[in-house]
Amino acid sequence: MIDDLYSTRILTLAANLPHAGRLAAPEGTGEWVAKLCGSRATVDVVLDDAGRIADFAQDVKACALGQAAAGVVGESVLGATADDLTEARDAMLAMLKAGGEGPSGRFEGLRILKQVADYPARHASTMVAIEATLEATEAAHAARTRLAGAA
Repeated sequence: MIDDLYSTRILTLAANLPHAGRLAAPEGTGEWVAKLCGSRATVDVVLDDAGRIADFAQDVKACALGQAAAGVVGESVLGATADDLTEARDAMLAMLKAGGEGPSGRFEGLRILKQVADYPARHASTMVAIEATLEATEAAHAARTRLAGAA
């Protein structure tokens, strides 16, 4: 049954990670680690004037499911706001833990991981990319607020 988790689409996403690497001059960086399995995502972002993600890079060391989630995030993240990410994260958690349908809109592609709900040991690894991206975006907003206060 676990073989059903590793569909061709999931394996393709895992193998072709969009925006892999690090940014030379990020405004915000986030790192998230799944303590159970050690999956890790480090994300750098630059925001545009409206606070949307204008540039993005991710360094992800995770299982195929974590890599696949990072692949969906990488395909969909440019132009996203912190609110978009929060909504997607919350919908993803509801999908994994409470039978929710999963994210809609920009991050609807994360629904491909719906079957992971049946494997609690895999939940944390599927969350590292979105959590790190949200953390990076919040860090960028905080940095801008500090700069504005210093001016």
